[in-house]
Amino acid sequence: MKARVALVLVSHSQRLAQGTVELAQQMAPQVLLLAAGGMDDGALGTSFDRVYGAVSEALAAADGVVVLADLGSAILTVESVLEVLADDAQHVVLADAPFVEGAVAAAVTAHGGGTIEQVLASAEHAGSTFVGSGGESGQNAAGDGAPERTAADGVVERTVVVRNPMGLHARPAAVLARLIAGFDATVTVNGVNGASVLELMKLGATGGAGLVLTATGPQAQEAVAAVVEAIEGGFGEL
Repeated sequence: MKARVALVLVSHSQRLAQGTVELAQQMAPQVLLLAAGGMDDGALGTSFDRVYGAVSEALAAADGVVVLADLGSAILTVESVLEVLADDAQHVVLADAPFVEGAVAAAVTAHGGGTIEQVLASAEHAGSTFVGSGGESGQNAAGDGAPERTAADGVVERTVVVRNPMGLHARPAAVLARLIAGFDATVTVNGVNGASVLELMKLGATGGAGLVLTATGPQAQEAVAAVVEAIEGGFGEL
C-alpha cells in the first residue's frame, strides 16, 4: 500500500539536505523523506539526476510528492525534472516555503495522514509562523485540573499544566500536532493551531506553564481528552 505523501528536499548542499531530512524524520518517523543535495562529486550545486532519482523514488512509494528547494537554481532544477516527468508531474508539487521550517511542518502533517494539498499548505504556512507573537505562552493560564467545559455552541475547553520540565520543545510539539491531526476536530492551544508543530513550539511553553485547549468539531471531546492525557503524561520525559 502506497503512502499518501512523501517529501523530497532539494538543496545545494548534500549535508544540509541530509541534515534537514534527519531533523524532520525525528518528528515524523513514518514519512518518506528523501534528500537530493549537492553534486555527485560532493561540490555545492544541484544535480538533475539526483533530483530526478529522488522524485521518481518518492512517486513509486507515495500517491503524491511535495518538493522543497533551498535557492533559486534548485527551483529551476526541480522545474526541469517536472517537465521530463510529464504526466507523473501532476502528482508532484513544489512548495514556496522556507527549507527547514517548511520541511518539518510538512512532514508532521504528512505523518498525520494529510493530503498533498494539506501538506503543501503546512509547508507554505511555515514562512509566516514566526512573525508576530502568535499567542500567549500560557504561563498565566488557568490552573491545573480545571474541568472540561462545553459551551452551548459545542466548543470544548480545558486547561492543563505542562508537566515535563523542557515543555513543548520539538519532540513533544510534534507528538501533539500529530495527535491532533488524527481527530475530526479543530483544536487550538493558547489560541494557536494545535496541528501546527511550529506554532506549538513558538508558544515557548515550559514546564509549569498552563495551556488552554479549545476544540470544535465532531470529535472535539475526544481530541481534548487525548491532548490532556499526553500533556499530563509528560511525553515520557518525567
